[in-house]
Amino acid sequence: MFRNIPSFTFSHWLLRIPLATVFIQQGFSKFPVSIDDAEIYELPYLVWWFVAYGELGAGFGLIIGGILLFLKKKWLYLGDVTTRFSGFTIGCITTGVIWTSKPESFIDVILYDNLHVFLWVGGLYFALRGSKT
Repeated sequence: MFRNIPSFTFSHWLLRIPLATVFIQQGFSKFPVSIDDAEIYELPYLVWWFVAYGELGAGFGLIIGGILLFLKKKWLYLGDVTTRFSGFTIGCITTGVIWTSKPESFIDVILYDNLHVFLWVGGLYFALRGSKT
């Protein structure tokens, strides 16, 4: 019955583009990276620097990892690794954001911090699945 339904092989873009957009936007909003901004969140400057550049790198990495799928076979591996690393970076940064918000319990995170949970799950998806979606 469902054999005639075509598969949409580009469906990963429906998740990839919004996730990358959020991280690129958040990364650009931290520039210029300053120690004053880091102190607002009670973070060392080095951590703040890695967060800002990590958000930009992860966002652009998701886009580049997807674009590399359209190139020759020798680029597929690089696109997959780039996508996985970007997803891992998104997961790490989002975990840090959740931790620095100091939630009272895990249930509070699940119930009241939906945006970060969705960002974390999106990063986890790309970290585990890569470009083989």
